Formats: sequence, structure tokens, C-alpha cells
Amino acid sequence: MKLHPSHLHAAAVLCVTGFAAAAGEPAEVVVVSATRVGHTVFDMPAAIDIVDADRIHASQARVNASEALAAVPGLVAQNRQNYAQDLQISSRGFGARSTFGVRGVRLIADGIPASMPDGQGQAATFNLDIAERIEVLRGPFSAIYGNHSGGVIQLFTRDGDGTPALETTLTAGSYGSRKADVNAQGKQAGIGYVLDASRFETDGYRAHSAATRDQAYAKLTLAPRDDAKLSIVANALRQDDTQDPLGVTWSSYQRDPRAGEIDATDTQSPKRTLADRYNTRKSIDHQQIGASWEQRLGDDRLRLTAYGGNRQVVQYQAFSKAFQAPATHSGGVVDFDRDFYGADANWLRVTQLAGGKLSTTVGIEYGHSTDGRKGYENFVGAQFGVKGALRRDESDNVSSFDPYVQTEWQSGAWMLSAGLRNSSVRISVDDRFLANGNDSGGLDYSHTTPALGLLYRWSPELNLYASAARGFETPTLNELFYSGVGGGFNFGLQAARSTHLEAGVKTRLNERTRVNAAIFQVRTSDELVVDSSSGGRTSYRNAGSTLRQGLELSLDSSWSTGLSTRVALTTLRAVYDKGFGLVQEGSRLPGVPNAYAYGELAWQDRDGRYGAALEAIASSRIYAEDANADQPAPGYSVLNARVNASQQWRGWRFKQFARLNNLLDKQYVGSLIVGDTNKRYYEAAPGRNWLLGASAQYRF
Repeated sequence: MKLHPSHLHAAAVLCVTGFAAAAGEPAEVVVVSATRVGHTVFDMPAAIDIVDADRIHASQARVNASEALAAVPGLVAQNRQNYAQDLQISSRGFGARSTFGVRGVRLIADGIPASMPDGQGQAATFNLDIAERIEVLRGPFSAIYGNHSGGVIQLFTRDGDGTPALETTLTAGSYGSRKADVNAQGKQAGIGYVLDASRFETDGYRAHSAATRDQAYAKLTLAPRDDAKLSIVANALRQDDTQDPLGVTWSSYQRDPRAGEIDATDTQSPKRTLADRYNTRKSIDHQQIGASWEQRLGDDRLRLTAYGGNRQVVQYQAFSKAFQAPATHSGGVVDFDRDFYGADANWLRVTQLAGGKLSTTVGIEYGHSTDGRKGYENFVGAQFGVKGALRRDESDNVSSFDPYVQTEWQSGAWMLSAGLRNSSVRISVDDRFLANGNDSGGLDYSHTTPALGLLYRWSPELNLYASAARGFETPTLNELFYSGVGGGFNFGLQAARSTHLEAGVKTRLNERTRVNAAIFQVRTSDELVVDSSSGGRTSYRNAGSTLRQGLELSLDSSWSTGLSTRVALTTLRAVYDKGFGLVQEGSRLPGVPNAYAYGELAWQDRDGRYGAALEAIASSRIYAEDANADQPAPGYSVLNARVNASQQWRGWRFKQFARLNNLLDKQYVGSLIVGDTNKRYYEAAPGRNWLLGASAQYRF
């Protein structure tokens, strides 16, 4: 399905404007993703984008990473209006089927994985209030990060520096949303520090979607010697009784996009929703700490990283076989306590070879998690939404062991990059609840992922590159827990394997306008697809092969008048190129738009005191299930506007902003629950909504 021209009208206007004029040259930022050797984005043989602090903080509440990631081509980051299930993020279609959290895309924060060893990650753990930048890597070189690397999103927070400073930020918006944040930073006696704490509360746009989120973060940086650096980071996330509004059917969405799905089986209260009847909700308590040591020995470098943490989750689902529970039913309440830890050690060696510079990184990464997992019925007597009888009791262990090597050779106009990683993932289950059978057992997955890239500097203003890789994706624990409808642990799931090809061009049209373009193809065998999904429980199966082919284009330009533009366009043909079951060859992958676009026209005065911007976002239709038989989410286009101001007085700096999203008050489906058995796929996005914010910083 093609994106209707009207959906791209605003973005197209910005694109033409961007090519027509120019101003100050965009700042160069050294990135470490892809090759692990620092280069600017322009000199990387990979599709990679930088989301800098200005864009992360640009008149946003800094609650969801989707606020800033919308401007990245190849990436679709959706706010589901459901803080119980986190964001829905996909990179070139990888991760689109996730019913909660992020999978298929690797998440990393300050060099420490925010994805578990099985590949499941939580973007909510990212602290955006003190973010310095986000690096987004797509394509073949993502595979060098191992399992579940259809893309890589790395968050880097700022180091404490300068004289002490204290800052507080308050925001308020539609649907009872409000946030308070306070942070302190500085450097004393050679120790840099950043401390941050925030609370976010919302009544929620959708019925039964209220949430409270508390976050805390601390970072210490020390330089015990001139050629060494020690960083210690700790963060915590707490969400108590976060309401889950669930998805709704197409008829319910059309009747009232904000309302929940009526429970047709509820004879006592015929208008009560499923979410209300089962009181669907999730409580999360997550904390972790990590440390990294970087030692430079001339041009060489040693880096050591270690981390550990705990995650506790209690979730009440809209799923119960009350009064007729089969032996295999594991209940509608999920309760697990996870301890996780890991380490990474790598050595960078720089030498000369054949008249060029050879940089080689050799490393080993290890991760481990242990879950104490229980399941309960979510009813007692005739009352739903309360913890009932025990139906599951087990210990789940996941470990990953990944040795890797990456090398880069530069000589004249050429850069050759190569990498090899061997990933071994071990999953084991010790079942202690035997009344429904013994699900104890284990699975082993292993795969070697090679990557190769070549960049040619055609001229100082034009770089050409090509790259290729093999990747793989194991099932996550949550994808293994169920088989079919009501079945136990799915030991038959295989890992998906993929082959990635990419070619691209990076050019400076002039000092003030830059264009990046990439074409790509990904072939995947044993693609993991939804088999059955209902009430928060989803089982998976391996399908045939899939094909992803697409084009990404980004353009940045600016003028001496203070105007600037940003355009990001993506087209993606993601299909099953081999049918299975009722799914015909050529059917589109669910959850993946055929086209997606972002456009921005912004203005900032020369002193940086005032600014304003108009944003346009457009998407083509998105299918909800593999056969493409049910109503897809229609394509949409929305406009957002923002204004900001800042002032300085002595040691004080003040900032204010206002944002109006969905200016034209469009009604549209913001995200989908892929493959829901009851056809409750649709999650509505808000209509016109507002956000106001103000901050005050004092530097001592």
C-alpha cells in the first residue's frame, strides 16, 4: 500500500525548502556505534543517526524516547498510550511484533545493556533528562552486537563538569499529565557527578491508562590518572499499579477511541470493560548499577564494563479460565523477580598495515539473568483482578556468551571494516509446579554473525559505502512461555536468521545542507511470528522466509536567518516471500508501515533566546495480522507545533516552552497489538493535546 500524497504534503514542502537554501554547517559529532572506533557519522560505512541533546530536550516532557526518535529514518517509535507495556520500537521492521517492551532492537545506556540476555529491553529505563545524545544504528553493522540486533539504540548521558549547578523542571499537559524533575551536576576535587530524580504522573488518554513513574539516576566520573577514566552509573525505575487499557476491536475504536473494550461475557455489568473487570495493571521495580574503566596506552585502549541489577514485575492480565481452568492454564497474574548481571572486556590495538592504519578490537561479552517466576489465577470466588490460586512456579535462567573481533583499515580514500561475533544463548527452565505437567528443560542457540563494510571517499563532500552481514534473533523468554492456546513452554521455537545488504551515500550539498541515503535488503528465514495472542498472553511460531527492501533518506539544512529543516523519509516493503498456513506469499508483515515520514521547519534567533518549530509526521496504513485480512490501521498525517524561550540573569538560567500536538485534531490509530486472537488490535492516539514546561537552573 502506497502512502497517499496528502499524508506527505507538509513533509514534502519542508523537503523542497531544505534543498533550496542553507546556513551554518551542522556540528560534527564523533560516534562509537558500528565500528567501535570513533568517527563522525559522515565517515561511517553504516546508516547511523545522532539525536542530540537539543532535539531530546526540544519542548518535550522527556518521558518517552519516542518523542525524539520520530526524526530518525528507518525507525518507527510509537507511544502506545500504555505505560504498562512501554514503547513499541521497530528498526527496518525488526521488533514490530512485540506486544510489550522492545525486542529485535538492542538497547544500551552508557555502554551498559538495557536489553536482557534474551533480547527483551525496556526503553522506560532510559533517563532522558540528562541525556547528551542517542546514537541509532540500523542495517548490517547492527548484527555485530549479537542476538536481537535488528538495530541498536545507544543512550549517552552527560558527564558532570564545571561549577556546581542545580536545576528543576516542571511540565504539565493534557489528560492530567505532569512531571517534576530535579538534577544536580558539577565537578569537585576531580570527581564529576550528575544526580537526577523525577516523578511523572498521568490520568491517561485512554480509559484505564493512569500511571505514575518515579526515576532516579546517579553518575560519577573520575580520572585517577591522565590516561584513564572510571565511570559509575546507577539508575532506578518504579511504577506501581500502572493501568493497562488493553487493545480494542475496530468497531469499539470507531465508536469511541478513548474507551476500552466492553466485556460481552459480563452479565452483571454489561457496560463494564475488560480492563475494568480484570483491573489489568502492572507494577515494575527496576534498579541497576554499573561501572566502566577505560585505559589508554598510547593509541591503544582497554575498556572493562560490569553491571548488575534486579527487576520485579507483577502483572494482572485480562485472561482467566475461571471455573473451567484446564490443566495447562498458568493463570492471569504474572509475578517474577529477576536478578541480572554481565560484563564486557575489550582491547583496541592500533597498528600500521600496508601503508594504512589498522584498528582492531577484540572482546568478550557475557550476560546472565535468573527469574523466580510464579503465576496465579486472577480471580478469587467471583471477583476478578485479585491474586488467586497458584498455577505456575519455576526458575528461568538465560545466559549469553559472545566473543567478538572488529577491525578497521584506513588508507587514503578507502576504509574497510569487518567484524565477527559468535553468540551462544542458553535458556533453562526448572519447573516446580507439576500439577499441569513438567515444563523443565533447556534450549541452546548459537550463531556466528560476520559483518563487512567498505567506504570510499569520492570527494571531501561525498562518501559512498556498502555493507553486508548475517544476523540472528532468538526467541525471548516471554515468546517461549506459551505454545498455542493454553499450551506450556514452547521448546520447539527456532532462532530467526537473516542476511543484510546495504548501500548508501553521504554528501554535503554545500556547507549548510547534508543528505544521507541508504538502500537495503534483508532476507530472514524462520521468522518469529505471533501464533496466538489474547488478554496479554502471546505465543509464537516460526514462519517461512521474509523479505525487507527499503530506502531511507534524511536531509538537514539551515540558513543564516536562523531557519533550519530536518526531513526523514522511509519506504519499506516487508513481506512474506513464502506463504504458510492461511498467509499467502506477498502478504505484508504486520506492524510495519510501507512508508513513514518526518519533517520539521524550525527557527531560532541568533542569541538562542527564542525558537519555534512546525513538525509533520505521516505514516501509511499498517496491517494488524499476518494474513492481512482484518482492517488495517489507516494511514495518517499529523502536525505539531512548539515554541520556546530562555533568559539568563546572573547565575540563573530560565527556560520555558509550549507544545501543541496534533494541531488538526486527527483521529488515528497510534499503534497495534499484532496478531491478537480476539481482534483487539487497535490502540488509539490522542487528539489535539498540549504541554507546557518551565525550568530554572542556578550555577554556583
